[in-house]
Amino acid sequence: MYIKSLSLKDFRNISEINIELSEKTNILYGDNGQGKTNILESIYISSMGRSQKTRTENHLIKKDKKEAHITTYTSEGNTIDVHIVNEGRKSILVNKIPVKKLGDLFGNLLTVIFSPDDLNLIKGGPSERRRFLDMEICQINPLYYNSLKNYYKILKQRNLLLKLNDVNYELLSVYDEQLFMYAEKIISLRESYIKKINDYANDKHKKITSGKEELLLKYKPNVNINDFFEKFKQNREKDIYLKNTMSGPHKDDISFFINGKDAKIYGSQGQQRTAVLSVKLSEIDIIKNITNKKPVLLLDDVLSELDDKRQSLLVENMFDLQTIITCTGFDASLSKLKESAKVFCIKEGNII
Repeated sequence: MYIKSLSLKDFRNISEINIELSEKTNILYGDNGQGKTNILESIYISSMGRSQKTRTENHLIKKDKKEAHITTYTSEGNTIDVHIVNEGRKSILVNKIPVKKLGDLFGNLLTVIFSPDDLNLIKGGPSERRRFLDMEICQINPLYYNSLKNYYKILKQRNLLLKLNDVNYELLSVYDEQLFMYAEKIISLRESYIKKINDYANDKHKKITSGKEELLLKYKPNVNINDFFEKFKQNREKDIYLKNTMSGPHKDDISFFINGKDAKIYGSQGQQRTAVLSVKLSEIDIIKNITNKKPVLLLDDVLSELDDKRQSLLVENMFDLQTIITCTGFDASLSKLKESAKVFCIKEGNII
């Protein structure tokens, strides 16, 4: 799977561009703030239906314009149209058929994105790691997206009930039953995905560290599914006092261990970056294995953040994928890639 061409109109700082991409390596270069990352963001939106950078969709529209358009053409004959209007409303069409729920979009364009922000995956908070899990599993498992969507819908209703002065305990129990139904699926699929990551990531981590380090990810569910109702019962008065649901998959986390030690606490910055790189590369293998399709790899100015050894492993994993790289200049590794890549200079939202 790869992107044949991309058209943008009034998206971020881009007035209008049309790009025909190579099915192999593409390099977008230029100074910071010129629009390179905006192009990657538009591709991610075409894949996942939302931005990886903002939840405020008005920010996606060029200043003083009322709407933005993204059109992506894939090698499989799919056309993905995204239309964003000033009120933050968004419509997505695949082959001119409206997408009624995001679950219908997933799989039409598979992507793996790697940016400097991802290097904070270990050091950041649990919400960042949950978001990483959710977005990656959604791409390969529509059941997960539906379970997640329904879980958060019921969670919102439960939290509204907790905010009332006189809480209906019977209705609270009904919400607990409904939450359990979806939490069970979410927890099971998250456990399964973490196992898949461990199958691939440790081998990549060993390769970078010359076999000196073992990487292990541990899933930390906030609630054990076997004790779900007991924990909710124990926390009921606390939930009512705080007017919020304090237990459930929306509180889950992941821990990274290097040679048995928590990488967040004991890992050096270099070790943490190696662990995150290994995990991001494992996403590619998981998508290939489950869908029998190759994802598009989006690298947002990340090569400059990695040393030669980590760069080499990343480049090694690019050769059979369409890869779109942003950069501000050409170092040794990018100069080699440049020889066989399609190169675009981006300046003030235009292709020069």
